[in-house]
Amino acid sequence: MTKLDEKWVFTRETVGTGRLSVVMPFYRLAGAAGANLREVAELFESRGVETELVPVDDGSGDGTDGVLGSLSFDGFRHVTVRPVICRRNGGKGAALRAGFEASTGRYVMLLDGDLDINPKQTPYFFEEMVKNGADIVVGSKRHPRSAVQYPWHRRIMSACYFTLVKWLAGLPITDTQTGMKLFKREVLGPALDRMLVKTYAFDLELLSIAASRGAKIAEAPVVIKFGGKFGALKPRTVWQMAKDTLAVFYRLRILKYYAKCLVPAKLDHQPLVSIVIACPRRSWMLDECLEAVKAQSYEKWEAIVLPDGAEEGDADGRVRFIETGKVRPAEKRNTGIREAKGEIIAFIDDDAYPDAHWLEYAVKYFGERDIGAVGGPGVTPPGDKSLARIGGRVYDNWLVSGNYHYRYRAGGVRMDVDDYPSCNLFVRKDLLDKIGGYRTDFWPGEDTLLCKDIVDNWKRIIYDPWVVVYHHRRPLFLPHLRQLGRYAFHRGYFCKRFPSNSLRLSYFVPTLFDIYLFVLAVVGALNLTGVDFLRVTFHRWGGYLPFWIYLALVTVTTFSLKPHYWVLTALGVVASHVWYGVRFIQGLCAKKAPCEYIGKDHAHGEGVNLV
Repeated sequence: MTKLDEKWVFTRETVGTGRLSVVMPFYRLAGAAGANLREVAELFESRGVETELVPVDDGSGDGTDGVLGSLSFDGFRHVTVRPVICRRNGGKGAALRAGFEASTGRYVMLLDGDLDINPKQTPYFFEEMVKNGADIVVGSKRHPRSAVQYPWHRRIMSACYFTLVKWLAGLPITDTQTGMKLFKREVLGPALDRMLVKTYAFDLELLSIAASRGAKIAEAPVVIKFGGKFGALKPRTVWQMAKDTLAVFYRLRILKYYAKCLVPAKLDHQPLVSIVIACPRRSWMLDECLEAVKAQSYEKWEAIVLPDGAEEGDADGRVRFIETGKVRPAEKRNTGIREAKGEIIAFIDDDAYPDAHWLEYAVKYFGERDIGAVGGPGVTPPGDKSLARIGGRVYDNWLVSGNYHYRYRAGGVRMDVDDYPSCNLFVRKDLLDKIGGYRTDFWPGEDTLLCKDIVDNWKRIIYDPWVVVYHHRRPLFLPHLRQLGRYAFHRGYFCKRFPSNSLRLSYFVPTLFDIYLFVLAVVGALNLTGVDFLRVTFHRWGGYLPFWIYLALVTVTTFSLKPHYWVLTALGVVASHVWYGVRFIQGLCAKKAPCEYIGKDHAHGEGVNLV
């Protein structure tokens, strides 16, 4: 028996009946996925290690899902295969999290599906884990016994990144990015529960969280042959990696977020979720939404669709269509609440569609009785038309969304909020019954009042960046500004009538900006008439400086490598500020909100199907 054979025996004995789960993310590997998965399965079968393979297709769209789903492993005694299919690409972090949550093993190995690192090296990972009493073992390109062949520019990038990570995170290891890692389940689970990064810095965040919670990390040697397939890193990738890494450092060292973030208690049962969708009529976007609902990883749900008139039913018995007539969205949703059978109501607009794990990631919070509602970001779909995507960039711009930037981007931290839109909102059914559902005398703004009622009943509203929906945007300029103007008017009106969750300084900033522009215009007009002293005085006191700073910020924050995207986004930001300021002051001065007596709402031509 060779030394390697002895190490495999040691691995088999260490795993015992506890099982090893091997989570393998695949992305656009239809040509190699089947062979790679079978190679791994045959390896662990031949060594007699009780193994559960969890291949995860990360929304490849190239047929990888079909390959993984069609493979047969009949006759294998020690190996089982449990494929996980993500309908849309969410990044490596999202794929690994989905795979882990589908796994059951006592030990969990994360292994890249391209097999750049051969799983034959598994015994060395178990050896290091036992010898060092470690909770985690990571493959390291810098281990003294590693044999690595990769391009010189990759070596330079790797060295620079290692220096940055060592300085920022202080991890006691020399490599975080190698695609093979072994975890004890009791360490990996709590770390994943606290994670926020889905893409490039996933490994760094995962290890940083585990180390901060006292996990011991060791390193194992690896053999890697990259060959010629790894070219230069794209500038966008490098930039995103740097941002994610700095964000991990900020949350770890400054916010201390990972030590205090909310990790909800395990549910004692799986509650039924009633998904309520208000809409004027059936559309391609509604069909897109229902298709994504049916692809949810959480299976205990029903959907209630509320169109104006009668619509043809759906083949899925869990989807019900209920005719409401031409009424406001709040009235439609109240109908949905009355008809719902679930313990939790999930509100989503018909011009949005959910991520595959939308229900799963939201429902887990409802084991905490003080949590009344959960919301998540509404991200601009990648398939939207150009002007709609630019409209999404305007909303996503920090100068426009300010402190509410988290609503439009799948990022940020979990936190308590007191106001959240109904395009992505989960609420307890018994709480909705208690407060009487939505108020029906306002649109838009009815969700702001619903959230006020939730908080007034001493219940918390949680924002989680993993509870994602993709929300189609209005295109620039008129549809975007028309929607924004309605929001601004009602926010101005609510500031004086319902100040508890609407009276915020940030809402007044666009109006103050408009006043400033008016002053600039007056000074310019007086200068043209020969009254030059005002211009000189204005200049002396730095009156023009804020304008130039503003233009510089708009230019920098809207940057895009596509010139027309850059220009149109910048114009959209300026137009949004001006129009929001005008409509906000109108609402602030109004005696009544128009929708209290005008039937101009979702069902009368201002519907969601403007893309």
